[in-house]
Amino acid sequence: MSEQNPAEYRIDEGMEVTLHFTLKLEDGTVVDSTHDKAPATFQVGDGNLPPGFEHPIKGLSAGEHGRFEITPEHAFGQHNPQNIQRLKLDDFGDEQPEVGVVMSFADPAGGELPGVISRIDDDQVEVDFNHPLAGRTLTFEVEVIEVKPAQTH
Repeated sequence: MSEQNPAEYRIDEGMEVTLHFTLKLEDGTVVDSTHDKAPATFQVGDGNLPPGFEHPIKGLSAGEHGRFEITPEHAFGQHNPQNIQRLKLDDFGDEQPEVGVVMSFADPAGGELPGVISRIDDDQVEVDFNHPLAGRTLTFEVEVIEVKPAQTH
């Protein structure tokens, strides 16, 4: 069995990928980047990257760069008005909600659900449970460092 040249490995199912990425909003604001920390390593299809981010980088190999526009449908979904809930200010007890602050709420299954306080009226608090990047078209820039077959356990 001949050894495959590591430079020939391309991003696809069953591959472990190490890369640097930068995620930007439409106006160029950087939302997330690995350039100031360690690169990201993940296995294609393991759920660490949403499919909309995995799909465009398939076929890239080590040393290659890419820049991709990711639409809301392929990133974090469209903004859904049904994900905005109104709660009573009394429900917050001693906690004082502030507009723009992310707070943690319990979902029906007992898990944690982050919500952004979007408005406060006299006795009502409006909480937006949409992903903060919902409805946004994102620019996904990648620099592939290494592609190799994933270790199976």
